[in-house]
Amino acid sequence: MATDEVGADLEHVHRMWREDRASSRLGIRLLAVGVTDGLGHAETTMTIGADQVNGHDIAHGGYLFTMADSTFALACNASGQLTVASGADVTFVTSAHLGDELRCVATERARFGRSGITDVTITRESDGALIAEFRGRSRSLPARTTEEKS
Repeated sequence: MATDEVGADLEHVHRMWREDRASSRLGIRLLAVGVTDGLGHAETTMTIGADQVNGHDIAHGGYLFTMADSTFALACNASGQLTVASGADVTFVTSAHLGDELRCVATERARFGRSGITDVTITRESDGALIAEFRGRSRSLPARTTEEKS
């Protein structure tokens, strides 16, 4: 049975999240982040606000993508390697509406070389409806030298 790795130092990913002003301003809240068997996972939540609905009076797909992307970033950075997105695809399954509380769960599926694949699922809290599926492709960056950081 897979469990969170005991003693995993997650300060780097919590610092990344604290400094993520875009996610914060959208109201995305971190529920959990961790590493299981060397692969990251994360969970967030967000309530759809009045300025997050489009002209059809449903949640704007860009906000759903951003929620998934932010949760993806948490999961693929949890293991400690600086990692960025190299691409992503999203499938919108059903609509979310004003006031809906959404839950987003990201699970790293594989890491190979400097690349990885992370699956992200967005559901509606009230009825468990599947809102969207997102697959992110990641790329770990080489360690930066002291000169490059300044």
